[in-house]
Amino acid sequence: MSDYRPDDQRYSTMEYRRSGRSGIRLPLISLGLWHNFGGVDAYENGRKMVLRAFDLGITHLDLANNYGPPPGSAEDNFGKMLARDLMPYRDELIISTKAGYLMWPGPYGEWGSRKYLIASLDQSLKRMGLDYVDIFYSHRPDPNTPLEETMGALDYAVRSGRALYVGLSSYSAEQTREASRILKSLGTPCLIHQPRYNMLDRWVENGLTQVLEDEGIGAIPFSPLAQGLLTSRYLNGIPQDSRAASENSPFLSEKDVTRTLDKVQKLNAIAQGRGQHLSQMAVNWLLRLPSMTSILIGASKVAQIEDVVAGLSNIAFSDEELAAIEAILA
Repeated sequence: MSDYRPDDQRYSTMEYRRSGRSGIRLPLISLGLWHNFGGVDAYENGRKMVLRAFDLGITHLDLANNYGPPPGSAEDNFGKMLARDLMPYRDELIISTKAGYLMWPGPYGEWGSRKYLIASLDQSLKRMGLDYVDIFYSHRPDPNTPLEETMGALDYAVRSGRALYVGLSSYSAEQTREASRILKSLGTPCLIHQPRYNMLDRWVENGLTQVLEDEGIGAIPFSPLAQGLLTSRYLNGIPQDSRAASENSPFLSEKDVTRTLDKVQKLNAIAQGRGQHLSQMAVNWLLRLPSMTSILIGASKVAQIEDVVAGLSNIAFSDEELAAIEAILA
């Protein structure tokens, strides 16, 4: 039996935004369990992060079938946290998962077929010990499966009671518009889109944000800190224990750090002028757009979550600050 009791003040300071034209509001900050919650990680550290996030009003916890490593282990661990600590508060939580990347061998273990998506969702529910998830995503578009089939599977996930809402991740503007049309025709509108978006990667501004506004779809960007580039981590070089120092890291390289260092240092100076850390300003810069429902952060320790939430006390930018940031990024 858990002795965890959530903070009574958890809803007093966090702000919640409506996702598109839906009835769902999400906290400005959501917690992703992509890294540091898998089977190779310290379970108790992950548990502390999840519980502290909830104490701070972070009601949205985001997973995927392949999160780990090994794949599936983040959902396994989160299921243990739910059973031990959070199940009494299930109705206060938005829990999401996704399917799209490789999960098992053979032709039905990845991408966007109805066979794979529904089988994967059933596995995810079993790992987490849930009857349903709040949001089920198509994790990536499948170039070889008709969009009607993939969207039909999302619609079926809702109609069968496995999910309450559906979302897309990493779909282009054109794909998103067509997927939204199909989902609306089926009676299960798209709730939210999860794209990669940060100060150094702004592809969503070339059409996707307009589609989301037109279609009434919310947005929840991932990698808001560009895998650590938009933090103080690399301002003075590459630490030996960092991702960029690892020769095998698929997420960040030494070249990425050196290529962006000048911009990052200039951005850091603006953040300091705002009385913020660079990471806080980077998150708040995304929130300048009303279409950004929530920002999906990752964390390796509790203090990082607390730091981002503390930065929400100053999310407004002056015209001069925005112009100075744009000059650096341009």
